[in-house]
Amino acid sequence: MTTYLEDDKINYDHHEGGHNENTAVSEAAAKGQIASGYENLSIIGTIKHFKMAFAVCFAATFAAATDGYQIGMNGNIIANAGFVEQFGTTFDATGKRILSAPVLTAIGTIQSVGQIIGMTTLPFIAARFGRKPAMYLLWAILAASVLCETLARQWQVWFVAKLFSGIGVGSLQFITPTYVSEISPPRIRGMLLVLYNFWFSVGSFFAPIALQIMYKTQPLNYRTPIYTQWGHIGLMLVIYILLPESPAWYASRGNEVKGKKALQFIYRGVDGFDTDAHYETIVRGIEHEKEVAVQLGRTSWTSIFRGTDGFRTIVSTWALFSQQLLGLTLFYTYSSYFFSSVGFADPFSITCITNGIQLVVILIVVVTVDRFGRRNLCCGGLSTMGFSIVLIGILGVVPANKATKSLLVFFSCIYIVGLQCSGSTGWGYVGEISSQRLRPHTAGFAAALSCVMGVIMNVLVPYMLNANEWNWGLKTAFFYAGIGIPFAVGSWFIIPETTGRTSAELDELFENKVKPWRFHKTQTSLQRVVEAEKARR
Repeated sequence: MTTYLEDDKINYDHHEGGHNENTAVSEAAAKGQIASGYENLSIIGTIKHFKMAFAVCFAATFAAATDGYQIGMNGNIIANAGFVEQFGTTFDATGKRILSAPVLTAIGTIQSVGQIIGMTTLPFIAARFGRKPAMYLLWAILAASVLCETLARQWQVWFVAKLFSGIGVGSLQFITPTYVSEISPPRIRGMLLVLYNFWFSVGSFFAPIALQIMYKTQPLNYRTPIYTQWGHIGLMLVIYILLPESPAWYASRGNEVKGKKALQFIYRGVDGFDTDAHYETIVRGIEHEKEVAVQLGRTSWTSIFRGTDGFRTIVSTWALFSQQLLGLTLFYTYSSYFFSSVGFADPFSITCITNGIQLVVILIVVVTVDRFGRRNLCCGGLSTMGFSIVLIGILGVVPANKATKSLLVFFSCIYIVGLQCSGSTGWGYVGEISSQRLRPHTAGFAAALSCVMGVIMNVLVPYMLNANEWNWGLKTAFFYAGIGIPFAVGSWFIIPETTGRTSAELDELFENKVKPWRFHKTQTSLQRVVEAEKARR
């Protein structure tokens, strides 16, 4: 069945049905919810029906491997002997050149600052000029960062490269979930959003592998891994050229012709697909959001900080923000440096192990997230991170030996499982929680809030680990347990289940102030339409 609006009247492709069904359809339409006829498809069936939409989202997320490779390279290359020899500014007690804590802090912090800049400025470009122009701009910034890395011979130039890298990565981290949320069919949106984190992890996985190869063959060679980033940059540009503009953005700007053309490209080959009806669904959802915003007097983008939209911003950022408080910087950005500081002779190998586990976990999440939902994976992941860091902290107060090192690797692997479950779903929440009207702004600022905490942690972690500074070692985990576990517990009361919900359905649930832990149990107007149609048959 396809139900659609025409000339503000409800029409059906059938001629029978009771009053209850008509009422349900009318109520749903008033809230911007229109049944497409594809609501009951299975996950595999949805992929088969929407092959091009799946391919477009897959390609968009694949480009994120550049993001992961840059983050992984930047975080781990500081443990490369050649890099330290080139950019080190001080010496340890044995006379060996090292990177000072202030330099490490500056490099780590400026990248997070750059991410914040990208996440809070590019949303205005994406909202005003479109998703694709925003993609081209972030690509140019990433290319500039790799160019600076290639030419850098002083740490100050590397510092500038990290600023550009942060701006580009931050822009990519908000635009990818935003774009995928607008393109993907609701039934497989979770899977496609998680693919973003998968490709990010793939990029992160290969970065320490490249450094590990250099460690084994040419320990002073840090430039070759940097040069490999150009391959990622080139492929990323090709993908961005081929991607279509978001039909939802065209609809928000009133460009019906281009909007329908984009829909025809994305959904070509779908039997019985009604372009006019689908476009009308998008338009009606946007109009409903605008009507609500006018009624509340919240038509500006600053609404992301107020009322229900403000709460949606909090929900969008909760998982990522909590990860920062649970040790993300320690175990991800500075993983090789962390393992090196606690006595591992080959820290890159441990990082490769944990990154390999990330890929396995995230593949499991990809195939299960739309079947079992986001909420349990996300909240359970944060709780697992909290449990693991307590165990790691305990290792810091017992005598160190071979057994404690093995346990450290084991507990770190458990931590990574929780990190990936919460991170994969967390980035999905960044893209799908907000209203269509405010999506780029909500996604950008939600991601930026987590990066603000990332800046703070990038300042603190080098001092926590540096032997010439605080030298906390494994006891650093207790710091994260103290500030992070309350947020892990709070996630069960903040983060809702969004699996299978359209943007308009989420609008209804948030507007009605449904408790987050009851989202999956609450029937929306669209669900009542689908149920009425089933009953009629």
